Amino acid sequence: MKLTDFALNALEGEPLPDTTLAGKVVLLVNVASQCGLTPQYKGLEQLQRDYGMRGFTVLGVPCNQFGGQEPGDATQIRNFCRTQHDVTFPLTAKVDVNGPGRHPLYAWLTAEDATFPGAITWNFEKFLVGRDGAVKARFSPRTTPDDPALVAALESLL
Repeated sequence: MKLTDFALNALEGEPLPDTTLAGKVVLLVNVASQCGLTPQYKGLEQLQRDYGMRGFTVLGVPCNQFGGQEPGDATQIRNFCRTQHDVTFPLTAKVDVNGPGRHPLYAWLTAEDATFPGAITWNFEKFLVGRDGAVKARFSPRTTPDDPALVAALESLL
């Protein structure tokens, strides 16, 4: 399996175009707008601006499973991301990342036989995916987007 094997919808509900992820290095992040870690949006957007032209994208995955910190609908999420953090990277429709209703992508990412197994612990957990669609690294929610280890791992894949 690889990242592009999973059907994802964009925030507004339409299918996420294949060109959004295919052949790119992707930092997949479950996001929330009312979390203490929400300021990471600025760092994520900076990564998008710094590396986007080199075949990289952040993919934000809104999730409301941690403290109810992403209660908004698609319009509210989009407006928050644009007005508060000037987000230009793609966002998916809101999904569950844990439990029986978790999205199949997250079931794959966190499975016992996955490269980096284990349930998602909180908002802003990060998976770095190579151009081949395979997971190359996993970073905790508290790892900021400008963390040297994250940046080095990202640069090594470009």
